[in-house]
Amino acid sequence: MNCIFCRIANKEIKSGVVHETGKVIAFDDVAPQAPVHVVVIPKGHIEDPSGLNDVLPEIFDCIVKVSEIKGLKDRGYRVVMNKGRDAGQAVSHLHFHVLGGRKLSWPPG
Repeated sequence: MNCIFCRIANKEIKSGVVHETGKVIAFDDVAPQAPVHVVVIPKGHIEDPSGLNDVLPEIFDCIVKVSEIKGLKDRGYRVVMNKGRDAGQAVSHLHFHVLGGRKLSWPPG
């Protein structure tokens, strides 16, 4: 498979790993949109949100852990998941963005 996120999960591509569990890996985004920008992905290739059922609790635990590691827990942070081209999804492997480190504006897009 040529999915860049699968290749990161399989350690074929180096990334700035922030946190990792059996089913989930979080790494610094290569093109950050905030002072802190971490991508959280399931290690298995999942394209549709319905496929997240078994891994969703581990994803949310990882997001909380990332917020602690990156010093965002008390300041606040945003979690974003884009699904599909119109939403701005660039990689067809479902993933979550954890953004923070500054005051974030609203609406986001």
